[in-house]
Amino acid sequence: MNVNNVKSQMRKGMLEYCIMLLLHREAAYASDIIAKLKEAHLIVVEGTLYPLLTRLKNDELLCYEWVESTQGPPRKYYSLTAKGEDVLKELEASWHELNETVRKIANG
Repeated sequence: MNVNNVKSQMRKGMLEYCIMLLLHREAAYASDIIAKLKEAHLIVVEGTLYPLLTRLKNDELLCYEWVESTQGPPRKYYSLTAKGEDVLKELEASWHELNETVRKIANG
């Protein structure tokens, strides 16, 4: 078993959920999302994030708004849609269920 591969797969599985959790709190620019994930020790590069944001937008879970910036061109700020909020609730329930299952197995 390649432990690094398993860890990578676990991170990928949680990435969408973590992004949606961040956007539930407040709208964010892609660089802000990357920085917040990095602070939480979940390292993500732009080449991974942008396709994921596009897919979530195409699935109508996210929307965006262009906001003028004092430091260059306008920035695209992402936020959850109502559908995204509903999906996040489902993901939260699944996460709690999975976490409880793992806890029970780990504790015998």
